[in-house]
Amino acid sequence: MAPRSQPTARQVRLGTELRKLRVSAGMSAREVVGILSSTSAQMSQVEAGLSGVSEERLRKLAALYGCGDEALIEALVEMATERTRGWWVEYRDILPPEFLDLAELENHARFIQVIATAHVPGLLQTEEYARAVFGYWVPPLPDSELELWVAYRMRRQQILSRDSAVPYEAVLHESVLRTRVADRRVARAQLDQLVRQSERPSVLVRVIPFDVDGFAGASSSLVYAGGRVPMLDTVQRDTPYGSAFLDDAAQLHDMRTLFRKVEEASLDPIRSRDFIHRLSKEL
Repeated sequence: MAPRSQPTARQVRLGTELRKLRVSAGMSAREVVGILSSTSAQMSQVEAGLSGVSEERLRKLAALYGCGDEALIEALVEMATERTRGWWVEYRDILPPEFLDLAELENHARFIQVIATAHVPGLLQTEEYARAVFGYWVPPLPDSELELWVAYRMRRQQILSRDSAVPYEAVLHESVLRTRVADRRVARAQLDQLVRQSERPSVLVRVIPFDVDGFAGASSSLVYAGGRVPMLDTVQRDTPYGSAFLDDAAQLHDMRTLFRKVEEASLDPIRSRDFIHRLSKEL
């Protein structure tokens, strides 16, 4: 089978985790291919996410590496054997790959935690708010492409309304709520949308007011997606050069710590909802 030309972030992650297990076992790729009668090229492609791996081969690798974490093995098997094509695949070669990777990450997440200090998180945006944000890009998007991006963002939001809605917690700084990406009407509608979404059983929205002491996390924006096991958690952060996915154990620990610090500075969900409602009435 020919190598994948453009593996998804999830496919790359599977290969990364297999490489981590091999390195932890103190084995070289050459040793492994010799035992399994494979080739160095095949091994390299699997660990880079360029080729898939069967359940049988994955379990052989786990046993060879001495991995006794059954929960992790089952999670990796799930990643390796899933065959369902997500709705986002329809947009391949149409939208940037990181857009598709984020939708796939959200779809498989066991929970999502977000820190927002610049814009309302994408999963909570109204259509007009999203259009204003994308419409600010430089160079500007053609109208047809702009509408496609907006429609895609709206479609991502289905994970909050499906029967098995993913638990979602967003911590927003007051500056996010007061910044008008468009006009007063759009701002009010967005605040009202946040109130409605916060009333969902699976959604928690917290606010950090301007007058809270000890908050120095203005650059703390992130999306933390929980995996089937904590080792497979993933953090997505926006950078000046695009979207970055973090999965190193130390990075995940630091991002969990950061989220707790930011969460501690926020109002509880009920007071936060009242806060947002009050801002909406002021407009």
